[in-house]
Amino acid sequence: MEKSTKKNCAKKNSNISTSKKKIKSDARKKPNSHVGSGSSIPANTRKQCTKKKEKYAGQKPFSCGVCCSSFTEKSTLLRHMRSHSGNKPHSCEVCDFAFTEKHHLLQHMRIHTGEKPYSCEICGSSFTQKQNMLVHMRIHSGEKPFCCDVCGCSFIKKQYMLKHMRTHTGEKPYSCEVCGSSFTQKQNMLVHLRRHTGEKPFCCTVCGSSFTLKQNMLVHMRIHTGEKPFCCDVCSCTFTLKQNMLKHMRTHTGEKPFCCDVCGSSFTEKQSMVKHRRKHAVVKSYSCEVCGSTFTHKQNMLEHMHIHM
Repeated sequence: MEKSTKKNCAKKNSNISTSKKKIKSDARKKPNSHVGSGSSIPANTRKQCTKKKEKYAGQKPFSCGVCCSSFTEKSTLLRHMRSHSGNKPHSCEVCDFAFTEKHHLLQHMRIHTGEKPYSCEICGSSFTQKQNMLVHMRIHSGEKPFCCDVCGCSFIKKQYMLKHMRTHTGEKPYSCEVCGSSFTQKQNMLVHLRRHTGEKPFCCTVCGSSFTLKQNMLVHMRIHTGEKPFCCDVCSCTFTLKQNMLKHMRTHTGEKPFCCDVCGSSFTEKQSMVKHRRKHAVVKSYSCEVCGSTFTHKQNMLEHMHIHM
């Protein structure tokens, strides 16, 4: 009796195990109810899938009738067409600047609001545009992705590289309307124009002296502050101007880069060479206003003037 009961239990367990395997097998064969057939996919979804397929296949079915540029989406083509029509539907309410695309207007509005949402994680500098922040980051990383094909110099911005290329090509696209002088950079031409207009926009807040260049004004300010940022590595003498420090360094190195083309004498400063050169030319540039005596050096003429006093 006990053996028969055990045999029936084993047979029952075997049947249960077989049933479980069959259920699992049927479940694998049965299609997912939420997927359905192809005809059950909404038309919008099928359209989006088709567009994506075309995009990743490199197809650009929307073409510009003016310049033949092609695009993956119709909306991109319509935005592009504004570059030909001049249509700028997005206008700034503050200054009336207009833009072809809305996101350009939103970027422009930050000029008025002062908003700078993009910050450098290293130094905290903030920017109105993400691209400007990414370019700034190259200062910290040392990345210079734009390289000159001629001399190998590299730059953090493409526009810097293009400006540099003019030193090789000799191109000077910016011309002075007054005298015709030409320049490689627009900023240099604008600074040059101040010679003709007499404009001196940079003013010293202490004494009121004005300057055509900001750098010249900053150098002038050292007279008032006493700042001397350039220091001699040998004797620790300090100077307000870098060129004065370089001149001073020649007293230690003995360098005399300015040479007389007549006798070969050399000098540490150009002005000293020019004074020496007059001895060979026998030019007496300084005249006594009383007796007409002439002298090669101004100091000699001033000493002579004491005779008449």
